[in-house]
Amino acid sequence: MCVPLLSAAKQQTTMQSVAKESKQDTSGKMTFLSRTETFAAAHRLSSKSLNDEENKKVFGKCNHSHGHNYKVTVTVRGRINPLTGMFMNIYKLQEYMQEAIMEPLDHKNLDEDVDFFADVISTTENLAVYIWNNLEKILPAGCLYKIKVYESDRNFIVYKGD
Repeated sequence: MCVPLLSAAKQQTTMQSVAKESKQDTSGKMTFLSRTETFAAAHRLSSKSLNDEENKKVFGKCNHSHGHNYKVTVTVRGRINPLTGMFMNIYKLQEYMQEAIMEPLDHKNLDEDVDFFADVISTTENLAVYIWNNLEKILPAGCLYKIKVYESDRNFIVYKGD
């Protein structure tokens, strides 16, 4: 519904009366906030437990170094604070994602530049676990709900922790 523009004072009075009349109480309601970031990274799927022939058979063309423009959607959850009308500022989530995802992963070779993948195969599944672990260290306890990591437009992993 479109509302005509009112003066600031009139608008506040109108909003207060609507709030009183509707008696809507949103405080404490569980909400979910999601944000998406995109990063570029290279990797090569290869297991140290397999020989060259087995790696080629298991991983196919992904056994060669190649890159992706990964897209990561992080969803956090929390109860609405009555003072702010939100449980987390979207810009704070952006900062968390910058620290946990963009800084360690963007324009990196996962196998060579990220210590986690020294002994872990750099599949999208393991990348999701890595991102989850990084976020869980810095987000407020219990608010991380799920992450979705897109390797391509058609292929993605959803991870909700252990």
